[in-house]
This record gives sequence, structure tokens and C-alpha cells, in this order.
Amino acid sequence: MPWLSYLKALNRALADELAADETVFVLGEDVRVAASNLTAGLAKRFGPDRVIDTPLSEQGFTGFATGAALAGMRPVIEFQIPALLFLSFEQIVNHAHKFSLMTGGQCRVPVTYVVTGAGSRTGWAGQHSDNPYSLFAHVGIKTVVPATPADAYGLLVSAVRDDDPVVVFAPAGALAVRDDVDFATLAAIPLGSGRVHRQGGDITVVAVGHLVHDALAVADELDDVSVEVFDPRTLYPFDWDGLLASVRRTGRLVVVDDSNRFSGIGAEIVATVAEQVPLLAPPARVTRPDGAVLPFSLELDRAVQPTREQLTAAINQTLKKD
Repeated sequence: MPWLSYLKALNRALADELAADETVFVLGEDVRVAASNLTAGLAKRFGPDRVIDTPLSEQGFTGFATGAALAGMRPVIEFQIPALLFLSFEQIVNHAHKFSLMTGGQCRVPVTYVVTGAGSRTGWAGQHSDNPYSLFAHVGIKTVVPATPADAYGLLVSAVRDDDPVVVFAPAGALAVRDDVDFATLAAIPLGSGRVHRQGGDITVVAVGHLVHDALAVADELDDVSVEVFDPRTLYPFDWDGLLASVRRTGRLVVVDDSNRFSGIGAEIVATVAEQVPLLAPPARVTRPDGAVLPFSLELDRAVQPTREQLTAAINQTLKKD
């Protein structure tokens, strides 16, 4: 089978949706020259009317996309830096997200926001290294964080086809991941469906985005522990049925999440599971620190992010292993 990279999977999903539906178009800063490679080749194939370079005004083109969606189009916006979502937050949350709800479903706002390189970019410093997916899940916007190339393809396709706004976070730590993939098997993946990457009986590890690969590596290293690795894939709506079934089998829970600890998605996962499943031990979270701002120094950047060593320690503590 051919190799498919995570970034190429996103590019392929956009190309397939542009080809299948004339109402789909892509917009953003430098998308025609494909500065981040997400849109590579799309301008040449689909032309300037469907791959649109925008001015440097996130609020402006995010609002433009909302209007286009209300008029029957399906815009896909690329945000090359996750912090740009903060500039557009009001447009997304207060307008695109609420129009359908405030009109009783009389209008649709099918906008997809793709965030290439969310999280750390190997020393890109405080204003380029955020993972603000918890903010969007909190307000009830469909929020997707794929971990693998096949999931990146399938979830982006579903996001573009969805009639509601969807934010797709593509973690910097996953962009270079490559898998053997039969292209004929690539298909849309329903939003809200999690995935068990590795079955186990002793403990459930919930890993978000690129940390799925770290969780699998740690699980392989722990020869005397049977670790189940659960990937939610979609943070809102969350596959609570899938996760609760896993934790009921194992009785223990650790969450590894590359965002700030306080009010993060890890806290929500721990709280919801603890409310519904009798656990054999207190659950644990492995995250960035409270209020973390990643520094420019690569060494300090790495020191703020969750590590495999921290995950191993959390698993052992939950299992009471020294």
C-alpha cells in the first residue's frame, strides 16, 4: 500500500470535496501558494475563484465565510497559526455558531476552520503554540483533533459536509506522521465517534491528537501493564459511550492532553467519567501546566509539553506501581 502523510491526507480531502461539490471553496492567507502545504496544487487545479487569497484580516474573512455559508456555499478557512482563532473567536462563536440555533434551524452555516500546526511548532514561542480546542468544545462548536492520516482525511471530509461550523485542529506533532493506507478505503468518518487504537485490560489512556502516538509507544514499553489507548478524535460531540465502555472494562483512567491543565479538555474527561463509572483508583491528567505559555527556547518549549515519561509515571501511579 502507498504511504500517506497526515498533511497530504488533509490536502487530499480538500481536493476531493472541491471536486465533488461546487459550493466548496477554500480561503485564507497565502492559500494559493500553499504556504503551509495544506492547499498544495489546489489553486492550479480549481482556479482562483475557489482557492482565494485573503487580506491579513482574520475577522474580515471569517465574517465573509459566515455570509457565504448563509448564502449556500461551503467555505473552508485555513488558519496557519492557532492564535489567529483568538482574533476570529467572536465571529465564529457569536455568529457562525449561533445563527442556526437562534433561527430554529431555518439557516445553515457550514463553515470549516482548519488549523494547521496547532500546538508547539518546535520553538515558535508564545503567540504561535496554543491548542485552544477546549474553548471551542466548551461553547458547543463541533471540534475535531485527528491523530492519523486516515482519520485526518475522514474527519475533514465530514467537517466540510457538515451543516454546522466545525473546527479541525491538525496538531504540529502529527503533520509528519505517515501510514500505509489503501486510498480506496479512505472515507468520511462520523463526527463524535472515538477510536480504540490498542485494547487493554488494566487501564484506559485517553490521548488527544498527536499524543495518541506517544500513548501507543508508552503502552508498548510497559510489558507488565495492559494499556487501552482511546482516541476521542472529536472533542465535541464527544464519544462518551465509547470511552465509558472502555473505562468500565479497565476501572482506571489517565488522560494525556497537550493543552493547559486548568479548565482543559482533560479535566472534562476526568470529571465526566468519575461521575458515571466507579473507578478503582483516582484518575490522572498529564497536560501542560496551568496557564502555560510556550517559550521561544526549544528546551523550555519541550519542558512545558506533556512527555512520555510523565505519562508512564501517571500510569504507574494509578496502578500503584513503583
